[in-house]
Amino acid sequence: MKELFIGLLASAFFAVTFILNRSMELDGGSWMWSSSLRFFSMIPFLVILVLFRRKLLVLLQEMKKQPVQWLIWSFVGFVLFYVPITFAASYGPGWLLAGTWQLTIVCGALLAPLFLTRQGSITKRSTIPLSTLAVSFFILIGVILIQIPNARTLSTTEIVLGVGPVIIAAFAFPLGNRKMMEVCGGRLETIERVLGMTLASLPFWFIIAFIAFFQTGLPSVSQVTQSSIVGLSSGVIATTLLFYATNQVRHDQARLASVEATQSMQILFVILGEMLLLSIAPPKGIALIGIVIIIAGLLLHTFLTYKNTKKIVLRQKAS
Repeated sequence: MKELFIGLLASAFFAVTFILNRSMELDGGSWMWSSSLRFFSMIPFLVILVLFRRKLLVLLQEMKKQPVQWLIWSFVGFVLFYVPITFAASYGPGWLLAGTWQLTIVCGALLAPLFLTRQGSITKRSTIPLSTLAVSFFILIGVILIQIPNARTLSTTEIVLGVGPVIIAAFAFPLGNRKMMEVCGGRLETIERVLGMTLASLPFWFIIAFIAFFQTGLPSVSQVTQSSIVGLSSGVIATTLLFYATNQVRHDQARLASVEATQSMQILFVILGEMLLLSIAPPKGIALIGIVIIIAGLLLHTFLTYKNTKKIVLRQKAS
């Protein structure tokens, strides 16, 4: 139960990404600066936190053991996730990106067979949690209903270049996160893992920033400021919260999928944020029905997680 509330809180901070990325794009900022500046700005915050915990040396030693794994899955989880998100902001509004991003609640469940689960001395391949997947699809229906009223005004370019990259990101983020949990094997706390993935992805962000500099010059003060806000809100706070919540339930694919499903609330936070900051019209009609379905789906996820947790506790007591 606690992990679901943490995931929900993370979704509120993640919403800042879609709102400010769209704002920076409307101001003429380069999507390449938006993506690389976010991760550059995350490093000071994360380093201070890890140094305070006296875990920096532990992190570096852990990264040294499997440098290739850190490089690959940090690229998948951070670069292949965030580059498409910022690129898509050039072609579609925040609500479209945030709505498409909700595919991640289904993608996370579909990735289950790629991972092994250990039960005592037995290790077996995880199976897709069908009940959780069904609820995730139910939530997805709500997300689609929210999109319908505005989708009629979209051009083909906005749909292809605004939706396509986000679908890639929706698979990359949970895959990179889960693989890094597997690589770390519980030896690192969440904050160290986020810093490690940020450091491992730095070579790619330097390349992207280098290209951005030669194409558009230095970023504006406004873009640096907004990217820093995104870095702190989404990169540090939201990512740490979500990674912590998923790490707590990493051995249970059903509960893990439920935590990832909390990210469906992002679209509601994005709509509210764009109404306040970018003056978009409030949802009405069929979109309101979609909001009700999302909330109902999350409540159902909460019930299933509670029921599953209760079964585990009873099983442990019986044994």
